[in-house]
Formats: sequence, C-alpha cells, structure tokens
Amino acid sequence: MLVESPPNPRPGASAVPAQAPPPRRHAMRATGLLLALGLLVLVCLVSVAVGAKALPLADVWHGLFHSSGSDDVLVREVRVPRTVLGLLVGAALGLAGAVMQALTRNPLAEPGLLGVNAGASAAVVSAISFFGVTSLTGYVWFAFAGAALVSAAVYLLGGSRSANPVRLALAGTAVTAALYGYVNAVQLLDSAALDRLRFWTVGSLASASPGTIGKVWPFIALGVLLTALIARPLNALEMGDDTARALGARLTRTRILAMLAVTLLCGAATAACGPIVFIGLMIPHLVRTITGPDLRWILPYSAVLAPVLLLGADVVGRVVARPSELQVGIVTALLGGPVFLHLVRRKRMVQL
Repeated sequence: MLVESPPNPRPGASAVPAQAPPPRRHAMRATGLLLALGLLVLVCLVSVAVGAKALPLADVWHGLFHSSGSDDVLVREVRVPRTVLGLLVGAALGLAGAVMQALTRNPLAEPGLLGVNAGASAAVVSAISFFGVTSLTGYVWFAFAGAALVSAAVYLLGGSRSANPVRLALAGTAVTAALYGYVNAVQLLDSAALDRLRFWTVGSLASASPGTIGKVWPFIALGVLLTALIARPLNALEMGDDTARALGARLTRTRILAMLAVTLLCGAATAACGPIVFIGLMIPHLVRTITGPDLRWILPYSAVLAPVLLLGADVVGRVVARPSELQVGIVTALLGGPVFLHLVRRKRMVQL
C-alpha cells in the first residue's frame, strides 16, 4: 500500500508550521486588555470630576446634562473637551511610540526621534513670529505641516529607499538639533513669540476645545487605521531586513507607511497640545512585558494605557497646585522619568 508523502516545503519556508499562541495566553491578553479598558473609563470619570476647582459629585453629574450655571459650563465646556483631547492625544502618542520602536528596532525610540516634535515647534514659532498667528486653531495647521515636512525630509536624508533604522535615527537627531536651535533663536529675538509659545512647548491640555478636537481627530483616526494595517509587516520588520524579505514583507512600503502613521499621530498630538515627552517612550515598554513582542497586541494595549497615563498626569497637575495647575508635560516628566530609569535597568525590559 502506497502512502502519499507530504509536499516539499517552498524554498526558504520552514517545514514546521507556525503555531498559534496557547489559548491560555491569548485569554490572559484579552482579559488584560478588558481590565485596561476598565481602568481607562475610571480615569476618564476622574478627569471630568476632579480639577483645580473642587466640585461636589452631584454638581459634576448635573453639569454633564445641563448648562444653567457656571459650574455646568466648567464641566461641559472645559473638563469634558479636555478629557476627550487627552484620550485622543494619549492614544496617538502611545501608538506612535510603539510604531517607532518597531520601525527603528530600538527600544529607546520615541516619536520625537524622527524630528516630528521639532518640526511642529519650528512651524508654530514661525507662524507666531512671522505671520502673526495668535490662536491655537490658527497655528495647529502650521504645526501639523511642519511635522509632515520634517518627517519627509528625515526619510530622504536617511536614504529614501535604502533607509535603515540607524540612518533614520541619525538623520532625525541631526534635524531635531538644528530645528530646536532655530526655535530657541527666534524666541530669544521675539519676546512676543516666547510669551505665546511658553505653555505650548511644555505640553498642556489646558487649551482643549471642541474646535481643536474637530481639527485633529481625523488625522489621528487615519493614523490609527494605518498602524492597524501595518502591524503584521512591522512584526516581520522587527526580526531584521533579510528575515522580513523572506517572509514577504515589502520593506520600503512598510517604512513609508510607518513614517506616515507616526507623522499623522504625533504631528496631530503635538499640534494640539505641544510636545509631550515620555509617554510614547515608556508605554510600549510597559506593554511589551505584558503582551510579548507581537504588535497586534502591543498596539491596542498602547492605545488604551497611554491615555490612562496622560489623563492621570493631567489630574495630578490640576490638584497639586490648586488653584493653579502644572502642565501635563511637566508632570509626565517628573512622575515618569524615575520610573523609566528603573525599568530600563531590567534586562528583560531593555530587549525587544
């Protein structure tokens, strides 16, 4: 009796089929994501209820559905938009950080590595100093355009089609240094620009408004869609160019789409709130210890936990300096810096 032998595998393909993650681990990841979503809902409620001005919970609840008094206006027109903007910006920064670390294969990469923050800052200071733009809704477009142009310039300087993680990082560092030198020079020469830019440059959610949210959310939504589409090829890219090619990934296309996604996400977030550091650096690190290296889990976890950190830091900034407040960019640096230094010393956290 003849027994048919299995077909020979394709050249370069593994004879052992890829195994799916154990069901128990998959269930634990899904459960963890649900818990993270629950934590995010809780932090959003705290963000609406707690602020520089203490309000009873009954007044907060009344303000969500009515606008008959000053406290109602405070809740509906200040705290709710601030919370919504924090959700959008936090998710954008978390996703941008995860994509940057995968794109550069560098666990210390963050969205500013490609010069996105520097490009946005240079465009904003130019708009204020040379074009007389004074409102956030006016210079948000300058910030986004600056971020996009600098990202394209970094990609070209990094070698375009022959770009690799090292060349992109070097090009981004050089462009960032030059642009921040320009920003500092303009601010020193123009006191009006320095006055208007000083709160934006440290990162703040205080200027949140429905108009700002309406301008940035389409770009963030498009960036989220792009990150979902490139999650699988980015997984291959993390294993090296040769392995990615063997697995069928299109390296140039993946890198271009990844840089476009980072530009949309980080550019929109920076335009709305200023350059907020640390979140895009630490959150993917933390998530990787929970999910492992699979970007199909890292991305949704980062999109959920990054707003938790951003909104939590914003609430702390509103409470510790009552009746004034600390900008969220300062709080994230003060709270997160020591924690991150502790985490990067652990060998398991440093490795991708």
